[in-house]
Amino acid sequence: MRITRTVVAGRRRRAAVLATTGLTIPALLLTGCSSDSDTSGSTGPDANGNITLTVADFGQFGYKEAGLFAKYHELHPNITVKEDVTADEKIYYPKLLQQLNSGSGLADVQGIEVGRIKEITDTKADSFVDLGKVIDVGDWVSWKAKQATAPSGAVIGAGTDIGPMSLCYNTDLFKKAGLPTDRAEVAKKVAGGWEDYLKLGEEYKKKAPAGTYFMDSASAMFNAVVSSNAKQYYDESGKPVYKESSSVQQGWNLAAEVASKKLSQGLAQFDTNTWVPALRKGTIATVACPAWMAGQISANAGEGNKGKWDITTAPGATAANWGGSFLAVPKSGKNVEEAGKLVKWLTAPEQQAAVFKAIGVFPSNKGAYDLPDVKNAKLPYFNDAPIGQIYADEAKSIPEAVLGPKDGVIKDTISTQITNMEQRGTSPDKAWKAATDAIDKAIG
Repeated sequence: MRITRTVVAGRRRRAAVLATTGLTIPALLLTGCSSDSDTSGSTGPDANGNITLTVADFGQFGYKEAGLFAKYHELHPNITVKEDVTADEKIYYPKLLQQLNSGSGLADVQGIEVGRIKEITDTKADSFVDLGKVIDVGDWVSWKAKQATAPSGAVIGAGTDIGPMSLCYNTDLFKKAGLPTDRAEVAKKVAGGWEDYLKLGEEYKKKAPAGTYFMDSASAMFNAVVSSNAKQYYDESGKPVYKESSSVQQGWNLAAEVASKKLSQGLAQFDTNTWVPALRKGTIATVACPAWMAGQISANAGEGNKGKWDITTAPGATAANWGGSFLAVPKSGKNVEEAGKLVKWLTAPEQQAAVFKAIGVFPSNKGAYDLPDVKNAKLPYFNDAPIGQIYADEAKSIPEAVLGPKDGVIKDTISTQITNMEQRGTSPDKAWKAATDAIDKAIG
């Protein structure tokens, strides 16, 4: 994704196969192992003018998998790119803040997750190069560029991927429950929004195969509901408004309804002891599905479930965005100019299309959408779902969200309490109080 890289099982397994222009490739696996963990910050050119550019990121950005670092070296023989990957973004980010505060140890290029970008633009923008002078921000979907724009107007991050929302559903379970399996028909059933999605869940429950559930997680649905709205956890002034936010209230009420009607299996997504076995056993009928989720489902559901899944558009008229990241260039680097050139090249349409082809994360650069490897992309695992078309169309309807510095903290805390409603039977009132008390303590 690129998204918050959550550690999951199966990262060494082959995932779904993405068919683009007659070729097959492995789709997304969110976690990545450290590839060049000896990277220790930016260093200047050697005596012969050779440069080693260091890229620090988290999870799996897909550059090595797409062969881009090797290709850049071919284009620039005096430049070698080394990547330092931290598997878990929750470990990566505190280290980045520590390095920014100390002014040492930073790589030439640093990855920043979308849930952190607001905090960085508000408090650390002066530590990064204004990439608005290097890249053409108009090439990106508009809301992506604005996410990385500081109050001063400086654009401190070039967009890598985005996570346009779709709906993944198990056609085998839908058929057994008497529901339509054609993706266009399923889209019609949920066209009115997430409320329609729950109505479909109630239909499913009436004839559901024993031991199966309509969705994996109410907290995942909550995140999709909130993410499909412009106003989420903060207002334009930077004030936390999650307690009054209509999107949060809608998502919470729907999640409480899911829990009370037992429409979900109440699983923590990516949990290797519960979520992964559920996918493999085929007990989940639907999953709120940002672009990167298809790789998770195919990798963990396994070959035995190939062809039993499909993908359609997300409920409602506006899509959600779940995930995405940026590449930034610290001013303290010894190779600032060359680092900027590398970032511009890595986030250009052709390179973003290559990453999509390699690992399935969807481009934020609009120029990639008409390239064959994106436009014609299909997922055989999901009945040849035309994901290039689906995700590009969804990306056009994603609202320009107001981000806050602690979006991730708020979302994760609320998600924990939604899981408590599902798994422990905690009442909505008690769960909401526990969530708000914890959030207020965490964000001050």
